[in-house]
Amino acid sequence: MRIIDVTGPASGLSFAVVVAKYNDFVTDRLQKGALEALAHHGVRADDITVIRVPGAFEIPTAARLAAQTHRFDGVICLGCLIRGATPHFEYISSAVAHGLTVASGDTGVPMAFGVLTVNSAEEALERAVDGTGNKGWEAATATVEMALIKATLASEGVDA
Repeated sequence: MRIIDVTGPASGLSFAVVVAKYNDFVTDRLQKGALEALAHHGVRADDITVIRVPGAFEIPTAARLAAQTHRFDGVICLGCLIRGATPHFEYISSAVAHGLTVASGDTGVPMAFGVLTVNSAEEALERAVDGTGNKGWEAATATVEMALIKATLASEGVDA
């Protein structure tokens, strides 16, 4: 049996960070966490492109467009959806999750779902704290690991 469990530095890899501007009091903190995680994993600032989009609904389109450039080894997707009194929250949450799943599958570029789906602003801020508990940090770390797995498989001739 063989196990592929790749962790380690991601120097030389390139990442896009797609961030929704809506609810920026949270998404700015998620972006900060993601950028700190990428630096922690050895990614140079020159190998990071931040793409700011109007809201969460636009994240899958920007992620797909970034992936289609073939410039990025992974795309980190960050947003914040706060439940309201209407079903809008469910529609947008579902559309974003589905859109990112399809975009990643179609392009073969790893994408992380760092879009908070919460009941309140307080819940959102709890997930955007400083350090490794930040969901932006977690999404960036997951994307790094998936990019390293893809690179490992590609080096063995697997069309990942």
